Amino acid sequence: MKGWTASDIPDQTGRAAVVTGANSGLGFVTARELARRGAQVVLACRNEARGTEAAQRIRAQAPGARVEVAPLDLADLTSVRAFAAGHKGDRLDLLINNAGVMALPHGRTADGFETQFGVNHLGHFALTGLLLPKLLAAGPGARVVTVSSFVHLLGTVDPRDLNMERGYRRWAAYARSKSANLLFTHELAHRLRAAGAHLVAAAAHPGYAATNLMSVAPKMEGHRAKQRFMEIGNRYFAQSPEQGALPTLYAATGPDVRQDDFFGPPLQGLWHGSPGRSARAKWTLSDTAGRGLWAASERLTGVRYEALAS
Repeated sequence: MKGWTASDIPDQTGRAAVVTGANSGLGFVTARELARRGAQVVLACRNEARGTEAAQRIRAQAPGARVEVAPLDLADLTSVRAFAAGHKGDRLDLLINNAGVMALPHGRTADGFETQFGVNHLGHFALTGLLLPKLLAAGPGARVVTVSSFVHLLGTVDPRDLNMERGYRRWAAYARSKSANLLFTHELAHRLRAAGAHLVAAAAHPGYAATNLMSVAPKMEGHRAKQRFMEIGNRYFAQSPEQGALPTLYAATGPDVRQDDFFGPPLQGLWHGSPGRSARAKWTLSDTAGRGLWAASERLTGVRYEALAS
């Protein structure tokens, strides 16, 4: 896959995709490139007005693109259920679990979960489970791609303190949520293999990409200096969103993607370069941790993957 770019994405005509957080950054690029190749794409966005603006930009940049917008707030399980219930059509080939939050001050979701764990992991866990019947029915080529981060290396998931009640540290919480993304992918892949399903579960990370993700927390807190620091980092050190989205796009459309693959920039660069299979922390490959997180996630969200019951 050396030198792989968006121009190498195979024809996606006849395929249907959902991309969470598609109104900006990596999600926008991912949705645009899938639509450019012929996929029918649902932009699942918390802010419907911004989603509509994004859809207009995609149509302008990729004439003929078939995109639509649907509201989805991953911080509210009622919204997740409403999105899944309202998803149009019987077919779903690609679910891109892209949306996320990073290093926010302590907060709670509508359901009382620590915000980063609730949005980055639990919201996507619930969404995937609710859309699973359509993904399984799509047949060969269907995939669930969950976007993690190389920052996952800095934090494990503590099943005894998923909401960080024992002391909140924003970057530790973010790292935990990104480890949870990989543990979820690992356990989902295991269950798909056991069920003999064609659906593939893979993950990706963008490296260091120039998006607004890191500036959200400084804006929330009114820290202009921190916001400026993040902007400088994006300008001089980060790669473009177009480059950062390539690992996700490869995981979604590449020809040799296997269960539980993890794609990102080369290890030596961490945040730059063409997509390839990426190194990951050993704990994200733990069957015991994966099963434990899965059981906790089912209990907390009330969503059970009945089609893959073991």
